[in-house]
Amino acid sequence: MEAKNSINDENGCSTCVAGSENYIEYDNCRGGKYYQYDFRATDGELFSCVRANLEKCREMKDNWLNSRI
Repeated sequence: MEAKNSINDENGCSTCVAGSENYIEYDNCRGGKYYQYDFRATDGELFSCVRANLEKCREMKDNWLNSRI
């Protein structure tokens, strides 16, 4: 999946649909790269985080999903 220009609508709400992920890479003020990551579970609950790499975002999402079982 490619990152979009924004993962939020004009009201600031996540555009992530159930069972999918959205993310965007951006530069922080110190020149480092970060990812804003959203995942919406099939029940509609949203997981969101910001981390330095996409793998860490997905690892955190997996931990979140496992904690809901």
